[in-house]
Amino acid sequence: MSATIMLRTTARVLRQLAHDRRTIVMIIGLPLVLLTLVYYLFENQPGTFDRVGLVMLCVFPFVLMFLITSIAMLRERTGGTLERLLTTPLHKLDLLFGYGIAFGLLAAIQAAAGTGLAYWAFGLHTAGSPALVIVIAVADAVLGMALGLFFSAFASSEFQAVQFMPLVAFPQIFLCGLFVARDRMAGWLHALSTAMPLTYAVQGLQEVGRHADPSGLIWRDLCVVVGAAILALGLAAGTLRRRTG
Repeated sequence: MSATIMLRTTARVLRQLAHDRRTIVMIIGLPLVLLTLVYYLFENQPGTFDRVGLVMLCVFPFVLMFLITSIAMLRERTGGTLERLLTTPLHKLDLLFGYGIAFGLLAAIQAAAGTGLAYWAFGLHTAGSPALVIVIAVADAVLGMALGLFFSAFASSEFQAVQFMPLVAFPQIFLCGLFVARDRMAGWLHALSTAMPLTYAVQGLQEVGRHADPSGLIWRDLCVVVGAAILALGLAAGTLRRRTG
């Protein structure tokens, strides 16, 4: 893997995104709109937004990044761009980590904007630092991106890519502890949630909400999310082919 080639790939992806304003709006603007809806939904229920809104700061970017990157990589695959790129000195990991850095930068902007809106406009209160909320939200967005890159290999059309949403994202949202505390789930559901990386992002944010100082559990959860993202990128590299068909 070459740092120079990887950074060139990052620049190429950023240039493509700069010319796609709808994608920029979706990544940065749509989570803010959804977070606003969540706030007004629970406006008359004191304390509820502190619990639900905090979790949504990582759920929304995770879902959007999965959807956008799976479609973006599918276009690279089906349009012949990927095959042409892989005939150059570009390594598979240069491509994937280039995507990761590019979308990670956008995720950082989105996470900062969402966290700022939640704390200063909607009065979100957490015992821990907002900076730590941003770090976990960015890590979870990168995880969604990595999973999107991986699962794009199993789709032959954009419609099929979207169909992976109920398979990959929805179960993680249902079992992450947002709707029902994990210790109140049936044993087999608790076991499934333990195997899902979104669970650890949500658990980390909940720890930030409860504790003023970062606990060991927060760092462990963050490491699990980052490790899962790296693993997904490695698996995605295995799906890339220098020849299609």
